[in-house]
Amino acid sequence: MFRTLVTRAARPFAPLGDRILVQRAVKETQTASGIYLPSSAADKDSNEGTVIAVGPGILDANGTLHAPKVAAGDAVLLPEYGGTKVKMGEDEMFLFREDDILGKFD
Repeated sequence: MFRTLVTRAARPFAPLGDRILVQRAVKETQTASGIYLPSSAADKDSNEGTVIAVGPGILDANGTLHAPKVAAGDAVLLPEYGGTKVKMGEDEMFLFREDDILGKFD
């Protein structure tokens, strides 16, 4: 129903439960005014990302399905650490539980 399928890899991939597949945003190496940032600042992972795929949701004790509050294409705020790294071809993505995602940008 709310499941999103990723077909970028050789095999299709769909997250299960309340898991969300996110691709972290690439860290900027140059500011808007043209100043280049040192490599030490650019090495740290970005805490923003784009939702690539979403699982169907999680069941509560009564058996009611609670769909995730994010959808594919949403921009989200991620924790500094966490998530499970997933390699899909050349792309590096991360699987997070819905509770781990800090917020959604409008």
